[in-house]
Amino acid sequence: MRRAWKVLSVAILVGVIAGIGFLARPVSYFDGWMYVEEFFSGVESRSVQVDGYRIHYLAEGPANGRVVVLVHGLGGRAEDWRNLAPYLSKAGFRVYMPDLLGYGRSARPKDYPYSVHDEAAVVVDYMDAMGLKQGDLGGWSMGGWIVQLVAAEHPGRVSRLILFDSAGLDVIPAWNTGLFTPANAVQLRELNALLTPHPMPVPGFVARDILRLSHRNRWIVERTMTKMFTAEDVTNKLLPELKMPVLLVWGAEDRIVPIDQAETMHKLMPQSQLDAVAGCGHIAPLECADQIGPNLVAFLKQ
Repeated sequence: MRRAWKVLSVAILVGVIAGIGFLARPVSYFDGWMYVEEFFSGVESRSVQVDGYRIHYLAEGPANGRVVVLVHGLGGRAEDWRNLAPYLSKAGFRVYMPDLLGYGRSARPKDYPYSVHDEAAVVVDYMDAMGLKQGDLGGWSMGGWIVQLVAAEHPGRVSRLILFDSAGLDVIPAWNTGLFTPANAVQLRELNALLTPHPMPVPGFVARDILRLSHRNRWIVERTMTKMFTAEDVTNKLLPELKMPVLLVWGAEDRIVPIDQAETMHKLMPQSQLDAVAGCGHIAPLECADQIGPNLVAFLKQ
């Protein structure tokens, strides 16, 4: 009986500690659960040295499948593709999802410029390090801008190009760009309203942890955005030179990169196809994967 009480006491203590930890760092708990799900789903979590830096990446799908490389956006990470990548892997594609330098579980060097052009070089060098001579290349938001640069500078490496709610044009945002590094709960709510037409309420303790991480990563995001707004790497003049098939996938209600920018890109690339996803905003690949996945697979199999 005494032994049973000891076991119960330890269990209660562990539960209390876990509960306190969850309230203090809920994002870490959510991430931990996501990593467990990745493991049991067969998603590979690995790292490779690129230009002397550690780049973390996820991979899934058959090892001999046709290569698809997906690049996340500003402030994002490889896991942002978790709802869309399974459509590709189940269709027989080998999907690689790197964390860009400074993001996710990759290295965060203090002396790196973090421009879209520098990150494009990282993507090419990542492909070299992985032995990926050619593949289909997709990018979301800032990641779309990055893959446009890769396709323009290394067209032989890109079989097909997919742009998801992509930045890159010489357009000044009409919204408060400071919201990408929210400093308080009000700004976090405003950012969520920009990202999705159907924002979910965020509990206070979760919001506090998100804001803590926003403060930690602020310097990288701000350095990247400062480089963006110089307009040095805009792609207006590059897009008409691209010859590979291009798929533009856009949330019809995107407020970050409105669909009129997709229409401009479509005109600049006559060989492109534009799929507007009804009821979805800027995070369409995450929220609307069920609407995007089948059409994406069909495009890649053409």
